[in-house]
Amino acid sequence: MKKKQLRFETEVIHSGYKTEEHQGSLVPPLYQTSTFTFTSAEQGERRFAGEEEGFIYSRLGNPTVKILEDRIATLEKGEAALAFSSGMAAVSAVLIALTKTGDHILCSQGVYGCTFGLMGLLKDKYEITHDFSLMDSKETVENEILPNTACIYIETPINPTMKLVDLEMVARIAKEKGIPVVVDNTFCTPYLQTPLTLGCDVVIHSATKYICGHGDVIAGLMIGKKEFIQQVSRTTQKDLGGIISPFDAWLLLRGIKTLPVRMERHCENADQLFKYMKNHPKIASIHYPGDPEHPDYSIMEKQMKRPGGLISFSIKGTKKTAQLFMNQLQLIKIAVSLGDAETLIQHPSTMTHAVVPEIERKRMGIDDTMLRLSVGLEAWEDIKEDMEQALEKI
Repeated sequence: MKKKQLRFETEVIHSGYKTEEHQGSLVPPLYQTSTFTFTSAEQGERRFAGEEEGFIYSRLGNPTVKILEDRIATLEKGEAALAFSSGMAAVSAVLIALTKTGDHILCSQGVYGCTFGLMGLLKDKYEITHDFSLMDSKETVENEILPNTACIYIETPINPTMKLVDLEMVARIAKEKGIPVVVDNTFCTPYLQTPLTLGCDVVIHSATKYICGHGDVIAGLMIGKKEFIQQVSRTTQKDLGGIISPFDAWLLLRGIKTLPVRMERHCENADQLFKYMKNHPKIASIHYPGDPEHPDYSIMEKQMKRPGGLISFSIKGTKKTAQLFMNQLQLIKIAVSLGDAETLIQHPSTMTHAVVPEIERKRMGIDDTMLRLSVGLEAWEDIKEDMEQALEKI
């Protein structure tokens, strides 16, 4: 009998977990253990040889972690998933798994600052080169793929410029050339966008953000084909050791249950704030995928359910003007994360992207007056009023 396909809002609560397999516990249990016992020496041998399924040691697998991995794989429409100790552990694992000395990575123009730093490290230490591409057309992508391109790495929306990349277009070109496409889906979550259904190969998340939703966990996730996920599990993750703790996995399972409800509120609040900010005399420009004048608005309509909960904007004035505005805020917190219940604001050029050289930042579209707003779950009117009083003081 064919299994009934459940809707997203149901899958975030039920998928990957059977109460009857865990003493009837409604909530997934926390298996806070470093190791697991075997019934015999022979069973231990079979498990280490891969001849028998079962848990060995929590760096190699844990029941609480597995529930999380199965759930996120279902939500992202993938075959399997791995959980990591941070988003950057997931990024590092996938790029190390897909490359070797002398390879090339084609990357979207504009990425998280630490991802940029990792690209530089791979180049300096292991001669794995990279290029940043606008990926704005078929011709652009085709012309920038090199004979030694090992993978294509994409953020969409791009952090913090909110530019979008047409995933279906890039995946089609990559597939013809046998090049895997990796997508950082942190800003969207599987509620708003599922890159694997658009032809991409691997999805990663900083689960610290919307997946958690409560600002109390650092974690990463990777989703893809079962064969690739098993390869990363047996090699890159096992040997580098960037594994998630069972307790953090348990917290993510708790947080993810409300993901659809939270994302709707984030999106609704962002939309209301965009309308307020759009024509404000002290805001020079605004970058929000839900803006009908956004150059990539048609891509948003095609591959995203809603525009998301992040808005980047530039203050009229200088770096000091932008910092003065931030310092006048009372409700909105100055912090460098996103996806929390609280509304957060940060200054990319001196915070998340400070590691990126100024010339490269400007090429990405990041100047000293740009700010990134992660819209929280508060009443949007209160967020607006806080921005209003701060704008009046600059």
